[in-house]
Amino acid sequence: MNLEKQLKEIEAMGNDHIGSSTETPMRNDAFELSDIEKIASIKKDVQNIMHTLGLDLNDDSLKGTPTRVAKMFVQEIFAGLHPDRKPKASTFQNKYKYQEMLVEKNITLYSTCEHHLLPIVGKAHIAYISNGSVVGLSKMNRIVDYYAKRPQVQERLTMQIVKELQQVLNTDDVACVIDAKHLCVNSRGIRDIDSSTVTSEFGGAFKKVEIRREFLDYIKMDTQF
Repeated sequence: MNLEKQLKEIEAMGNDHIGSSTETPMRNDAFELSDIEKIASIKKDVQNIMHTLGLDLNDDSLKGTPTRVAKMFVQEIFAGLHPDRKPKASTFQNKYKYQEMLVEKNITLYSTCEHHLLPIVGKAHIAYISNGSVVGLSKMNRIVDYYAKRPQVQERLTMQIVKELQQVLNTDDVACVIDAKHLCVNSRGIRDIDSSTVTSEFGGAFKKVEIRREFLDYIKMDTQF
C-alpha cells in the first residue's frame, strides 16, 4: 500500500478506536534490549524526525532533545511496558472485618494514546469489596500509574486495572471508572477542547444495579480539604 493511500484511509478512520486484545500488544522479543540500548536506538529515530522536519539540531535548545525524548519514552511515559516495573501489591488480612466497599477516587491519571502518541489526562476511580484481603491505598494508585504508562486505549486501560486488582485481592468485586481528556481529540483533528471520555468496568457484585449506583454516588462527592 502506498503512503498516499494509507494516509487517506487513516484520515477517513478519524479517531475511531481500533479493537485489539485486552492485553497490550507486545512482541516476544520486546525486552531483549536493555533500557540504554533502547534509548540509543530511539535517539537516532528522534534525530531523524527532527532533521526531516527541517530543525537545526546544532541549536543549543534542540541538540539535547533526541536524548531527552528517548529517555522519556523508555523510562517515563512508557515505563509501564516492562513487567519488572510492575508494582508489588502486598495484601493484608481484613482483621477489622470491614465488609463495605472501599473507594479510592480522583486518582490522577496520565497516559498516552496509542494511535497518535498524544497525552491522555484524567481521573480514575476504583472500588472493591473485600473477600478477606485488603491492599494498601497507595498500591491502587501505583497500579493505575503502571498500566497508564504505556501506549493505551482508555477501554483497555480500564479493564487492565480491574483485572489486576481482581487478581491481587482474589475477588471479582472490583470496579473502575475513568474520565479523561484525549489530546488527540482536544488539540488536533476536531479540536474539541471540552469533551472527555468516560469508560467503566464493573466486576462481581458491582454488576448489581444498587451496588453500582452506590459506587457512582460516592465518586460524585465533592471532596475538598
